[in-house]
Amino acid sequence: MFIKQALDEFLGFEYTRLNETQVQLRLPVQDLFVNSAGVIHGGVISSLADVAMSNLIPATGNGIQQALTVDLNVSFLKAATGEYLIAHAKIEKQGRTLIHTECEIFNDKEELVAKSRAILFRKV
Repeated sequence: MFIKQALDEFLGFEYTRLNETQVQLRLPVQDLFVNSAGVIHGGVISSLADVAMSNLIPATGNGIQQALTVDLNVSFLKAATGEYLIAHAKIEKQGRTLIHTECEIFNDKEELVAKSRAILFRKV
């Protein structure tokens, strides 16, 4: 089960669980996401990474998230353009309450445009 949130729905994320420790999110790019420099806004890319990594921990049956981001780092490697972005997120290390995650974001040409790491806090 994936987290159900209005922002995620507004952005148009498409979710795929690859296995127990990996998820993939696809973001169809809208004109609204492009900044004045003609590239996808860093805040949109950061949100994509954060949502991908947050969804590594399955939501409850009614879509409530079970982990919260306590630290997020995003490195932008290339100006992001294209029709969509794909985020590949995975769990690096999982403890009782802290989960270390990482995410790579690619454009529609399969070029790496950003990398992200996050520490999630599991609600117990």
